[in-house]
Amino acid sequence: MDILNKLFEMTSFAEIGQQPTTLLMLGIAFLLLYLGIKKRYEPLLLVPIAFGVFLANFPGGNMAVVQATTENNMEHLTLIEIAKEFGIMNMLYYALIKTGLLPPLIFMGVGAMTDFGPMLRNLRLAFFGAAAQIGIFTVLISAIALGFSINEAAALGIIGGADGPTAIYTAIMLAPELLGPIAIAAYSYMALVPVIIPLIVNISMTKKELKINMKEQDKLYPNKLEIKNMRALKIIFPILLGTMIALLVPSSIPLIGMLLFGNLIKEIGSDTNRLFQAASETIMNSATIFLGLTIGATMTVNTFLNKTTLMIVLGGFIAFSISILGGIIAVKIFNLFSKKKINPLIGATGLSAVPMASRVANDIALKHDKSNHLLQYAMSSNISGVIGSAIAAGVLITFLS
Repeated sequence: MDILNKLFEMTSFAEIGQQPTTLLMLGIAFLLLYLGIKKRYEPLLLVPIAFGVFLANFPGGNMAVVQATTENNMEHLTLIEIAKEFGIMNMLYYALIKTGLLPPLIFMGVGAMTDFGPMLRNLRLAFFGAAAQIGIFTVLISAIALGFSINEAAALGIIGGADGPTAIYTAIMLAPELLGPIAIAAYSYMALVPVIIPLIVNISMTKKELKINMKEQDKLYPNKLEIKNMRALKIIFPILLGTMIALLVPSSIPLIGMLLFGNLIKEIGSDTNRLFQAASETIMNSATIFLGLTIGATMTVNTFLNKTTLMIVLGGFIAFSISILGGIIAVKIFNLFSKKKINPLIGATGLSAVPMASRVANDIALKHDKSNHLLQYAMSSNISGVIGSAIAAGVLITFLS
């Protein structure tokens, strides 16, 4: 009987029986795995996050991230001491996440995989990426009214930018205690872009607007400015933009600077090809794995199943939806005063979810007109949304930190 008791104690059944809510967290992990694997909603992000939740919530595995407090004195421990006392997941979390290292590295990889060409060819469409940031500030004000501190409200509002690394970086700087729920909300809604954008589009756009063909509009009203040397412009652009942002919003440079650096080594070509491959493949893939696992490991029963987390998830959805709607409305207003019409779907892609938002908008347009390929136009607003959300985060960090 002693042997049987020891075998039973070795398993997780006893602890699960004492805290049955653990089963709910495991159910959430399986749901996220289902969305990532079966539904293919951002699997590169959602699968690591889901598996991090899965690992953290099995009792006895010592894989859950523990928040630093005065009682556990974790902030004063070395990484080796953290690994010995709290497990390897905590060592990774405090070395890679709490230091703010991984979000800029991911931005570098995103920059290396991004082509600024569509935005440079259609610069006026880039302004709709700025309009889509309205969700950030709307939810910020609303969250303060609901009782969140201004720092917590800012970290919550940034979910409206639909940029996981930016949301994580802002939470680290302003509200580290909310990092786990904010990261989960941000990445979950990014994964649900194919569901949320059509939902907002259906209630805010007419069939006539959906059928606006951007290529036909270009034929009727051709662009007067012709770019003669696109390669040179692509090389100059990240340097020039980086200089401007460093002067105006220096606190956003950790994100924007790495984004532009990654793009620069891509556009230079063969001379920096090894750097480009490292940024877009080796570093990007490794950073994504560790980011997903460690963020998922913060989602335990105590940190997730509470009123604050549920409000963050709801607030994130509202911020996300308002951002999409804000971009659409901005295009509608522009069309009132312009002969050359713009499909409001382009405003819906002012989110930072690159390139998924653009692909979703393109698919919606093609359903209404098989010749209406607006992917390249949508990418202009989409890419500017990445820059806009990072700048918004920099502004908030400057004023609040």
